[in-house]
Amino acid sequence: MITKIELDRLVEKYEKEYFIESDPVQFPHRFKNKKDIEIAGFIASLVAYGSRKVFIKKLENLFEIAQFEPLNFVLNFEVGVLGDFNYRFGRTEDFNAVFEVMKTLYSSDGGLEELFKYAWENTGTLRDTLFFKTVTDYFYSRVKDNAGQGFYFMIPNPDNDGAMKRMNMYLRWMVRKPPVDFGLWDFIPVSELLIPLDVHVARVSREMGLLKRNSNDFKAVVELTDCLKKFDNIDPVKYDFATFGYGVSQK
Repeated sequence: MITKIELDRLVEKYEKEYFIESDPVQFPHRFKNKKDIEIAGFIASLVAYGSRKVFIKKLENLFEIAQFEPLNFVLNFEVGVLGDFNYRFGRTEDFNAVFEVMKTLYSSDGGLEELFKYAWENTGTLRDTLFFKTVTDYFYSRVKDNAGQGFYFMIPNPDNDGAMKRMNMYLRWMVRKPPVDFGLWDFIPVSELLIPLDVHVARVSREMGLLKRNSNDFKAVVELTDCLKKFDNIDPVKYDFATFGYGVSQK
């Protein structure tokens, strides 16, 4: 198994501002207003799958459509403004559905911080998928019938036992401190965050001897996070940078 010293060196090397340039976290970093940041981060996290080069280009396009005013775009969203914007599983109708629910969220119920805070206060843990279900149920209960597979891929059902990678990544951005993350939300302790697990992180973690479970599911997320807590019980998710750096160094 890789040692704590080796992991900490990788974190020290990669948790730097230059990391932002090629990562989807670059999009929320373009804004100063808190709600603009949280909306930009949420949208970036939804689209952050597949080829990094391709989805970053797609996100550039999406933020151009929004005229780089995320909060204003959400509050004044109207079907049709996206044109024929789509990305892989997400049809135009699916993106319309996401923004329509977000319009309700920000015009009537506070916003993403309030939604995630409500989920936390009613569960107190990310290890129980009920937390994620509280968030996704808000979207599911308000989405119109025209939403399809792409909507449910971007807002995944925790009951399917998926890793909830993109939502955990978004929480990392909002909760952990800068320079890469934002530290905007203080209601979830950093120690309670879960590692954002995708195919790359899972493969690298197995190579490093940190993960034994074969399936890339929610149980694997908890197993890997618990292993990383042995290296840093206060901030285990900082090792997300180490798995990225290790993967780069092995190429």
